[in-house]
Amino acid sequence: MRHSNVLMAGIVLVGGIGLATLTRVSANDEAAPVEPSHVEAIEGTDLKRVTLSERAAERLGIETVPVVEEQADGKVQMSIPYSAVVYDENGGTWAYTTAEPLVFVRDAIGVERIDGDTAYLTEGPDAGTEVVTV
Repeated sequence: MRHSNVLMAGIVLVGGIGLATLTRVSANDEAAPVEPSHVEAIEGTDLKRVTLSERAAERLGIETVPVVEEQADGKVQMSIPYSAVVYDENGGTWAYTTAEPLVFVRDAIGVERIDGDTAYLTEGPDAGTEVVTV
């Protein structure tokens, strides 16, 4: 009887080590962590370029729409959704633009007026430029 208990303990010990070896994941098998964002200075300006990972953009719910060119009161005017307008601590107005996927840059804009959900611009990005909305 004592001999069978020792044998049983040996089987459990060897089996446990084998199972632990099979389920162990090496450091090379794990996915490398991805930084959610990368910020870099834009040479010659005070601005920075922000690059987001796809997952970070999903989590933030990033959406973009193009700047629209409209005829109003006999003149051509650019407009963006009011939700794309960002105010800085000094009252300056900005919009985040994207020229390539997941890369965003703050762009100064001039707002002539707000009409409902639309901001009409006196200056800013060209028609068709994608701006971030919230």
